[in-house]
Amino acid sequence: MRHAITLVFSMLLGLSTAASAQVSATHLYMSPWKTPWTYEGVRGSDHWAELDPDYAACGGKAQSPIDIHDAQVADLPPLRFEYHGAPIDYVTNNGAAIRVDYEAPGSGDFLIVGDTRYQLVQFHFHRPSEETIDGKRFALVAHLMHRSSDGKVAGVAVLLQVGNANPLIEKLRAHMPRHEGEQKVPGLGINPADLLPLKKGYYTYEGSQTAPPCHEGVKWFVLKTPVQVSAAQVKALARIYPHDVRRVQPLNGRIVQQTRGD
Repeated sequence: MRHAITLVFSMLLGLSTAASAQVSATHLYMSPWKTPWTYEGVRGSDHWAELDPDYAACGGKAQSPIDIHDAQVADLPPLRFEYHGAPIDYVTNNGAAIRVDYEAPGSGDFLIVGDTRYQLVQFHFHRPSEETIDGKRFALVAHLMHRSSDGKVAGVAVLLQVGNANPLIEKLRAHMPRHEGEQKVPGLGINPADLLPLKKGYYTYEGSQTAPPCHEGVKWFVLKTPVQVSAAQVKALARIYPHDVRRVQPLNGRIVQQTRGD
C-alpha cells in the first residue's frame, strides 16, 4: 500500500487545472518536501509563497484555514458518511503531522454530498485546531481528506475538545512515530467513523490545502459539533507536534454557509 502513497502533508491535494479547480491524482500523492517549509520564522507560513514557484498558490485569494463567523444559513445537502472498520498497515509521521493513509483506489470509505461521491484518502491531525469558530480554537482538529473520481476534493474538519477519550485516537496512540517515518501496525483495526460526531451539521466554503503547495479548489465541510478527546491524547500528539497550525486566512469575499441546526 505504501508504495502507492508518498509522504505528503495536510490536504495533499492539487489543482488539475486553474480553470477547473479540480485536484489531480499526481498532486494527491506528491511529497511536500521539494522545498522545506516550517510554520514559524523565515520559512514559516507567511513566507510560503516566496519559497518556491510551486508554492505560489499559498499567496492566493481562496486559502485555508479560516475563522468561521457570520455564516449564512442555507438549505444544504446532508453529509453521508459510508465509513467502515478495517485494518490499516501503517501510521505515518510525515515530518509535519500524524496521518493515516488509505489505498487509492480501493478504500471502501466514502463521503457522499448530493450526487457527488468522494473516497476517503487519508486523515491527519493538527494541534491546536487550524479552523477557528468566532475566533475560538479547539484542542485538536482532524482533517479527513477525500477525492471524487473526477478529481474534486473535499475536506472534512472535525473539531476535537478535551473530555472523554476518543476510541480511534486511543488505538493509534501507542503507534504514532515520534520522528519522521512509518510505524507498522499490521492488522490494527480502526473505523474513521469514530472521529465523527453524532450530529452532522456543518459549515462549508471553498478553500485550499492548509500547507504547501496550498492548491485551491478544495471544498471544506467543518462539522459544527465537536468530538471529545482526553487530555492524555492531546498531550500525546502535542509531544510530537506542539503547534502544526497555519494562521487563519482572509476570506477575500468568499461566502461561508451553514446548515440549518446542528
